[in-house]
Amino acid sequence: MSVLRLIFNVLWFLLGGLVMGLAWWIIGLVCFISIIGIPFGRACFVMGKLAFWPFGRDAINRRYINHVEDFGTSAFGTLGNIVWFIFFGIWLAIGHLMHALVCFLSIIGIPFGIQHLKLAGLSIAPIGKGIVGR
Repeated sequence: MSVLRLIFNVLWFLLGGLVMGLAWWIIGLVCFISIIGIPFGRACFVMGKLAFWPFGRDAINRRYINHVEDFGTSAFGTLGNIVWFIFFGIWLAIGHLMHALVCFLSIIGIPFGIQHLKLAGLSIAPIGKGIVGR
């Protein structure tokens, strides 16, 4: 099963994962310009790694990983996700949705389209999420 994940991740990286992963990281660099944006930038780099290699990994709420509420999973995290969505999240979601539509044009691209839809949903509210392997 891990060989199949590796094959899918390599194909993903070559056929669109590189573009969207770099988009996450570029937005992360923009967020690091201000002190207020540092938590957003940190989340961008974590989610950018997922955008590079999504097969075999998932993003879930950190409250379920750590069994404790932290800053990102509190009401401040919700407020941060609202601000994130207004400035950056909508654009990343549109990028992933456009890639998903192209991937769904062929039967072979369906697993890649599903990953883009997962990342589009994640790009709406990434604050308070952590990456886990399956």
